[in-house]
Amino acid sequence: MDIVALARMKETGRKIVMVTAYDTPSARCAEEAGVDVVLVGDSVGEVALGYPNTLPVTMEVMIHHTAAVSRGLSRCFLVGDMPFLSYQPDVATAVRNAGRFLQEGGAQAVKLEGGSQFRAQIEAILGCGIPVLGHLGYTPQSVHLFGSRRVQGRSLEQARRLYQEAKFLESVGCFGIVLEVVPGELARVITESVSIPTIGIGSGPHCDGQVLVLHDLLGWSFRPPFKHAKAYADLRGTITGAVAQYAAEVREGAFPGEEHTFRAADYQRLTREQLEADE
Repeated sequence: MDIVALARMKETGRKIVMVTAYDTPSARCAEEAGVDVVLVGDSVGEVALGYPNTLPVTMEVMIHHTAAVSRGLSRCFLVGDMPFLSYQPDVATAVRNAGRFLQEGGAQAVKLEGGSQFRAQIEAILGCGIPVLGHLGYTPQSVHLFGSRRVQGRSLEQARRLYQEAKFLESVGCFGIVLEVVPGELARVITESVSIPTIGIGSGPHCDGQVLVLHDLLGWSFRPPFKHAKAYADLRGTITGAVAQYAAEVREGAFPGEEHTFRAADYQRLTREQLEADE
């Protein structure tokens, strides 16, 4: 899978499937399930590391998890999420960190939040041959500006601004745009108006593809569910139940059983005297 294949999927109307992953087993499961794109999101801070938002996530954390995911993939297109302050300060910082995702993390592209305010950074990253996935609408790294996970683009003025930013990302050379928590009708117009794929999350069915956080779709999250997230399993319940059963069996002496115990070749019953005896 590559950006040419993703562009062709938009042209033919085949929906793009993207999920987040943060480790090798999750990546392998995603690939075996037929996912097209895996995003190592800075959402790892919230769903796996216990932070209240994505802001504490560093480049070291992202490279660590991206490399782990890369080792679990052979077919999927892998995108690394540039964390807070990894590209915003200046062009040199942006280029250096974007390059690390490819050199050290094994990613094929990077994602960054925002639009025309980061023109110089986006152009410089693209100029180095690194594909860029844009991200508009609700951008989690700006949580303190938004105040909460609020729908973006409700007013006509906001909708126009998001539309213009989407057109900018297309014109500058991004290979796609994530649209997060924007009204479905606005997502439809943007999708129909740009030549690059749109990937929706909480933005309705008209985008060229969809992305969900893996822990949300697996029902493995401890945060309140979002309206846009659908749980396809109750992994939290399954895991909790399995660990509880294990704990009960240990306390009852039921585990480990004979089938879980190794035997020695030279003896069946061993005594301390045998171990302490002189040869």
